[in-house]
Amino acid sequence: METFDHIILGTGQATGTLLGRLIPTGERIAVIEGAHVGGSCVNYGCTPTKTLVASARAAHMARRGPFYGVEPAPVRIDYARVRERMNEIRHGSRDGLTRWMEETPNVTLIRGWGRFEGPRTLRVGERRLRGERIYINVGMRPVVPPIDGLDAIPWLDSARLLDLETRPDHLVIVGGGYIGMEYAQIYRRFGAEVTVVQRDTQVMPREDADVAEEIRRILEGEGVRILCGATAERVDGQQGAIRVTVRHGEGTETLAGTHLLVAAGRRPNSDRLNLEAAGIET
Repeated sequence: METFDHIILGTGQATGTLLGRLIPTGERIAVIEGAHVGGSCVNYGCTPTKTLVASARAAHMARRGPFYGVEPAPVRIDYARVRERMNEIRHGSRDGLTRWMEETPNVTLIRGWGRFEGPRTLRVGERRLRGERIYINVGMRPVVPPIDGLDAIPWLDSARLLDLETRPDHLVIVGGGYIGMEYAQIYRRFGAEVTVVQRDTQVMPREDADVAEEIRRILEGEGVRILCGATAERVDGQQGAIRVTVRHGEGTETLAGTHLLVAAGRRPNSDRLNLEAAGIET
């Protein structure tokens, strides 16, 4: 049994701040990570998507040159370079965080998924750990909605979309929340056709109605097709030829796209921790 003063489950955004407070105490700290150091923000969220936003905005502003009295050459997207820049930045962030943890004397970085065996004990693979204080920072994962046929096609979530080596020609997005709308604008500005299928009657349902309506107006003005009050009932096909059957209003419509992004919300990863063994109720 390895003993620590502090055990941190996960390396997302809160962990860096927490380590900044704990490291100066000199107490022994274990940090457990089952995937990439940095969590969603560094690897699949804030960092990589903002590099894409910057590239997409550059393309957008170039196209708007005539509005400012500038006549540009036709805009061409070098998607390989877009991805190269994205990976340089996110891998640099990840590697920097990893080195910091590995080179700090009182921090032990442990790779694997931690599960509680008791209120202060955890197992990570073959290792058993005990901590006086245990911090849960395990983040979330995408919700998989009950769409008929979804398990039979190569659909994308917000992480797998970043691994595509070529830009989608027509990206169909199920979900009109902040993730879906951000990617809709990014890929439209990269020149893709984009269709958003949103079950709610407005996009960004957690925002005030006037804010949501303005976001919709802007994206539709850029050429994104948005179907609100629509439900994806069935999907079929293969990568490069995806069909999505959508119930919209009184009838149905079949959308033909090249790629399907499912952005229908996220759920906590805490259900993987065996919280019952720690006496934690959820």
